[in-house]
Amino acid sequence: MPSPHPPLISRSRHRAEVLGLLDRNPVVGIVGARQVGKTTLAREVASRWEGPVSHFDLEDPEDAARLSEPMLVLRRATGLVILDEVQRLPGLFPALRVLADRPEAPARFLVLGSASPALLQQGSESLAGRVVFHRLGGLSPDEVGVGSLVPLWVRGGFPRSFLAASDSASVEWRRAFVATFLERDLPELGVRIPSPTLRRFWTMLAHYHGQVWNGAEFARSFGISDMTVRRYLDVLSSTFAARLLPPWFENLGKRQVRSPKVYFTDSGLLHSLLGLETLDDVEGHPKVGASWEGFALQVVTERLGARDDECFFWATHAGAELDLLVVRGNRRLGFEFKRTEAPKLTPSMRVARKDLHLDRIFVIHAGEHNFPLAEGVEALALRRVYDELPPW
Repeated sequence: MPSPHPPLISRSRHRAEVLGLLDRNPVVGIVGARQVGKTTLAREVASRWEGPVSHFDLEDPEDAARLSEPMLVLRRATGLVILDEVQRLPGLFPALRVLADRPEAPARFLVLGSASPALLQQGSESLAGRVVFHRLGGLSPDEVGVGSLVPLWVRGGFPRSFLAASDSASVEWRRAFVATFLERDLPELGVRIPSPTLRRFWTMLAHYHGQVWNGAEFARSFGISDMTVRRYLDVLSSTFAARLLPPWFENLGKRQVRSPKVYFTDSGLLHSLLGLETLDDVEGHPKVGASWEGFALQVVTERLGARDDECFFWATHAGAELDLLVVRGNRRLGFEFKRTEAPKLTPSMRVARKDLHLDRIFVIHAGEHNFPLAEGVEALALRRVYDELPPW
């Protein structure tokens, strides 16, 4: 597989969104997985900021020492103040609350965090009404070009993995990331689960990617309680390593599935934990369809700009299902993901459109062309999502 190597990938869409949020809010948080590009995005934002910029990296002992008494330093700051890895200094949040309430608002604060539960909890408790969060995911097709769609799927969206000089270099980076994430990053975020245990759980979870969560099955495999394995899952979800897609259910007179589906947020990490290094490896593995489905789901939700609380799946015990239901206000869109070039209308799609009162169903497929399947049901090529599917 040819190696993608664009000289620079700009996160211009994210940059514009963050600048807009800073214009309207005293404190803006960028949250996302380690190494996903939060610091790089902050630098892009700073390059477009009109006025002074201060940058504090709390992984730097010198910067952390300077902010040991945050009010002494930050009270004098003006313009844009960037605080990187802010969860390392919880005492910052009460100070930011006071600074955000100043009537003259001489500074805006951009805080970056590696998606720790502590960061989100402190932000909501100390900065309620004063902070908004922007989630930064991996690279997307509009940033790398649809010609690199397959490498993006195989390698995943972490910039260093995608931009590696070869498949082997990309695999090497992802293996190192997994080890560092489990052995250093999670303990620094306060997670006290032994790294070998969590690695075994994460690897097992890779084989359930795209399936409905069954805590009892995992609990039996580990010889522990359902609550304990759910805590493992919540750790991976809170750090953006896994995504829980909640079920949609309403009064339809049918028995509906009420457990979430589990996806890896990055297809490259999924492939690494499955031991898959190349496109041929991925295409020859039984999880190839589920891997492509999860990748396509990420592309669609990113394109729509849909929040997590707007995204669901739907399934009945009789067998009808919908891979993705996006709900905003009175509008409902349905999505099915088929790794084929010639998707067909299924009875399940008809049932879902009727029972859920969907405006439209899009069948996202791996081919080149778009075409109608039925009234209100359209086959849409994944490579054309950014051309044909408008953001909400």
